[in-house]
Amino acid sequence: MYTKQPKKLLILNILDVLRKYTDEDHRLSQKKIADILKNEYDMKADRKAIRRNLLNLMDCGYDIEYSETIRNIPVRDKQTGEILRDSKTGKPIMKENELWSDFYLKREFTDGELRLLIDGLLFSKHIPYSQCKELIEKLEGLSNIYFKSRVRYIATLPEDKTDNKQLFYNIDVLDEAINKNRKVSFEYVEYLTDKKLHSKKREDGSVREYIITPYQIAAKEGKYYLICNYDKYDDVSNYRIDRIRNIKILDEKGKFFRELKWSGHQNLDLAEYMKEHVYMYSSETVHVTFRIVKPMITDVIDMFGKDVIFSNEDETHVTVTTKTNERSMLQFAKNFAPDVEVLKPESMRERLREKLKRAVEVYQ
Repeated sequence: MYTKQPKKLLILNILDVLRKYTDEDHRLSQKKIADILKNEYDMKADRKAIRRNLLNLMDCGYDIEYSETIRNIPVRDKQTGEILRDSKTGKPIMKENELWSDFYLKREFTDGELRLLIDGLLFSKHIPYSQCKELIEKLEGLSNIYFKSRVRYIATLPEDKTDNKQLFYNIDVLDEAINKNRKVSFEYVEYLTDKKLHSKKREDGSVREYIITPYQIAAKEGKYYLICNYDKYDDVSNYRIDRIRNIKILDEKGKFFRELKWSGHQNLDLAEYMKEHVYMYSSETVHVTFRIVKPMITDVIDMFGKDVIFSNEDETHVTVTTKTNERSMLQFAKNFAPDVEVLKPESMRERLREKLKRAVEVYQ
């Protein structure tokens, strides 16, 4: 139970009651609000005070919905309290009175929207367990007790998420660096057989430092990626942000994206970039033609988007033409062989032939 509170907190407590106990399917009368205030906040308030504070909340911009009904009530003498009557008929004199009830606070997020956001956190693999749990609790707090009781049955969080606790700090630093067009330096980590993260090292055993120009942060398959330029080269690289450690903003200005080899002298088009980089590999974009079995049409559109061109359709197969990242296409063709056959370019077809041949040799 809450300790006794001053009357000036009444408006805040009423708002807290609405947040905790109401939505479109769960509404409160003024009497019920008064009962909750008494039982949980140790605060007494009559209906007039509750209505007055509800109006003040609405005037402050809170979206509070309610039902309004009109009823006739007898007029009473202000001095004696007796019901006034018509002098000719003797019937009570009646007046219309507005009755407000069924109050609820409209939410900024629907339960479906919150569920979608929470599912996104549950399915992510790049957010540390403790931080993911804390974020879910914050999202739960945006709804009421009824949503909280349901969300506990969605799923339990796996505790084997990323061990890198610097994810959100990395994002903050990268946001600042992108905004200021500054280069950053960091260490890049990987798991070894001890199941712990270790910084990548050079051949001499020293920790390798990466200096890059960051351009954009993108989410793909439950992971955050940094689209950037590695300082030693004139192309585009992608790094997992949850694998970045000890990041620092440098004073040196970054390279412009349109000056890079694969940019086509254009600024970064994130939507186009993500469509072409199915697996977030870094390599040149190429025009490719491949043959698929028809049940894979949905997978192809999911992977490459609706800009693909279909041709030469027969009862079982169809040909696809699109522009995509070279390494991503190689991986896609290997993953779905033999249902995918690359036709052009010939150089990619030859590389696939050699890779698949070596794969078969391993199992012979």
